[in-house]
Amino acid sequence: MKTSQNIIITGASSGIGFEITKSLASLNHQVFAISRNIKPINDFITSNNISNIKPIPFDLESEDFSSLSSFINETKIHHLINNAGLLINKPFENLSFNDFKRQYEVNVFSVFKLIKFLNLNFINNQSTICNITSMGGINGTSKFPGLLGYSSSKGALSIFTECLAEELKERGVNVNALALGAVQTEMLEKAFPGYKANVSPKEMADYIVNFVLNDSKLFNGKILPISSSTP
Repeated sequence: MKTSQNIIITGASSGIGFEITKSLASLNHQVFAISRNIKPINDFITSNNISNIKPIPFDLESEDFSSLSSFINETKIHHLINNAGLLINKPFENLSFNDFKRQYEVNVFSVFKLIKFLNLNFINNQSTICNITSMGGINGTSKFPGLLGYSSSKGALSIFTECLAEELKERGVNVNALALGAVQTEMLEKAFPGYKANVSPKEMADYIVNFVLNDSKLFNGKILPISSSTP
């Protein structure tokens, strides 16, 4: 049996993030599950008598990341999965600057702030960071009206990933991003009402878990497209 590892995931209470949380817990890893709404996580813990998930109620738009200290302390982190995302689907004419800024706050700035906060918790030559970005954030892929803030912020996250990998490579902390295509989540329904993806949240979660636990040390600074469709 593989040794239990400490893994942090954001956006842990719904969709892909919730499935990742459950999967990692079933593999006996210690999961630090960050979400604004931890009720679904607590309900899952209670109904399944789970002891290796630590729910962390936290809003990634917060300025005070130091409040995470009481949950994480000096715990060494093997893997960080930046899964949380904010999508506001509005045409450019109706998109306010606050709408635009909020998507960057969650999709880009919070990733920077969380990694800075955890910097001393990462284990040299062991830890990995996996950023969840989007096919819409890759240059040359199909773009869709209403997703200006979301897709451009995910594009920024992709470049951030490539740059951060260079910053941390001397420590042996690998940084990669998975650019997801369509997955049947609430977020997809908001972006493309009525569209039915051929990938479920659990299927994508299983792929991400396998990548993080088994393959992430084979890559560094890579943006890997994970999609079988457009979008």
